[in-house]
Amino acid sequence: MPENTPDAVESTPGLNRRHLIGTAAIGAAAVGGFTAGPGATRARAATPVPAAVQRERAVVIGSGFGGGVTALRLAQVGVSTLVLERGLRWPTGPNATTFCRFANIDNRSAWLTDHATVGGVVKTWEPYTGVIESIPGNGITVNCGAAVGGGSVMYHGMTLKPSKANFAASIPVAANLYDELNLWAYPLVASMLGVSTIPNDILNSDPYKSSRVFRDVAPGAGLEPFQVPLPIDWQYVRGELNGQYQPTYTTSDIAFGVNNGGKRSIDVTYLKAAEATGRVRVATLHVVRDIALDADKKWVLTVDRINTGGIVQETKTIVADAVFLNAGSAGTTRLLVKSKAKGLIPNLPDAVGTQWGNNGDRIYVWNGMNGDIGTQQGGPACVGGRDTTSSIPLTIIHAGSPIPSTAGKLMTVVGFGIVNPAGTWAYDSAKDDAVLTWPSSGDAALQALIAARMQKIAQVGGGIMIDTNAQANSTWHALGGVPMGSAVDLYGRVIGQKGLYVLDGARIPGSTGACNPSMTIAALAEHSMAKIVLQDVGSVF
Repeated sequence: MPENTPDAVESTPGLNRRHLIGTAAIGAAAVGGFTAGPGATRARAATPVPAAVQRERAVVIGSGFGGGVTALRLAQVGVSTLVLERGLRWPTGPNATTFCRFANIDNRSAWLTDHATVGGVVKTWEPYTGVIESIPGNGITVNCGAAVGGGSVMYHGMTLKPSKANFAASIPVAANLYDELNLWAYPLVASMLGVSTIPNDILNSDPYKSSRVFRDVAPGAGLEPFQVPLPIDWQYVRGELNGQYQPTYTTSDIAFGVNNGGKRSIDVTYLKAAEATGRVRVATLHVVRDIALDADKKWVLTVDRINTGGIVQETKTIVADAVFLNAGSAGTTRLLVKSKAKGLIPNLPDAVGTQWGNNGDRIYVWNGMNGDIGTQQGGPACVGGRDTTSSIPLTIIHAGSPIPSTAGKLMTVVGFGIVNPAGTWAYDSAKDDAVLTWPSSGDAALQALIAARMQKIAQVGGGIMIDTNAQANSTWHALGGVPMGSAVDLYGRVIGQKGLYVLDGARIPGSTGACNPSMTIAALAEHSMAKIVLQDVGSVF
């Protein structure tokens, strides 16, 4: 683990707004919310050592939900595959100290910045390849996972499947795929991740009082309560409850990853199975800078191999027959917007860089409610409520906060729903990067409905609701930028580009049917790969 050198730590006693924003950001890190400080630094310049050209049949960029599915299904049909991941592996286990905790946030929390990116926390340190990158844009900050396993390493684990109607409202071009997804792709993902809802003995334990308070108030606020399917081995939670393990789940100290293990993230499910075939290699600390098409119609990747401080150790040229972009909405979109602007890939669709959205993410702090929420709040986010009467589909989730009740009686409540994918990415030559612009009109109508529902929760359950995004707008659920129908086909093939695929959230225009995106991203990847291995393997690559 890195050596941490904090220069300053802000102490904020009491419940001022800054403290509440920080609490919300930590409590719902994987459901939507860090706050960006100054922009995240890129890998610092050095004199890179050039490497020989590396030849590959298939390259997968990114190792999250789309990348994990892609790598496994390629391997199973005999395709030798290289997975490029900019982040590190973060192995866990009972009582591990792999990830930093809320009480000692350090440079493991952030991707190559010299400062904390959590609201209410003022610390500086040596840059490190930590687990979360915060990308400031115009109107919103996008938070992205940077690890083997992608965002699955630090997300809360909500594995929600949208209804047919809500799926069609979010992704109308793919509406006809839903029946197939529902028949086999969604169930396959659920099986691979081993999802289940929180057992009653755990939900009824003391650390989950806040979850029960939310559940009990929800009906009076017009919400239909439900338990959230999660990829958790609940024996680890029971181990914490009986004193066998140090508290992690039971204190919601999971914003940067779960030290105790038991979370079936992509690195220990799909990727583990892919590597076990012997046909998949995962190269960590590899940052893809550019993708181009050469005269022989092969894909050429310019890749920096960095150290954990961001210093370039080697610059590689990797030539591949097929490239599968799974770097997340921001990562994939930025690469293709750059390639289009710089002329590296001729005839990329005009839709590249369009139809981006934030999944409607909004984080509230519920402060001073009537119910007894106990001294600590268990996680992950295990209970929620659906508004079945809303004119725009929306969901409200309780996400436990790691702040003990001695700091104040509060909990984090998160809303999301269906938005207009009005965001766009544009190339900035000075930065050699793409920059996001998100207009407030994209989710204004939805946010008015979420706000009304939040206020109703406080009216029924007591206390007040504070909208933390009003001062620091952010999302963990970035979607779109390379949309289906206009930039890629229904199977992720980039239109007009043979052997180039997008199988992550970048192809989903803005929202996933009032659900968090992970399950839909993975299910669509499963569905697409079933077609690609039949039609493209052996002919396209």
